[in-house]
Amino acid sequence: MCRNIRQLHNFDPPANEQEIREAALQYVRKVSGSTRPSQANASAFQRAVEEVAQATTRLLDELVTSAPARNREVEAARRRARSAARYAA
Repeated sequence: MCRNIRQLHNFDPPANEQEIREAALQYVRKVSGSTRPSQANASAFQRAVEEVAQATTRLLDELVTSAPARNREVEAARRRARSAARYAA
């Protein structure tokens, strides 16, 4: 999985529209192999981002879990600690 795409499910507070759109943009960038599409592909790129964001929103709305919601700050601290350990060498 692309490292820039973060898990969005089961957080308190839930993922907001901006986080979902950023994840959709990262996904479309990864799949297309382009961070900035040419003018000829710009409309297709934007349409793909919107469709992926809509699908992600539907998915997150429909997922159910019995696990307690995770805290964003705690998860961010864990990611920072893993990153520091990885790049400390």
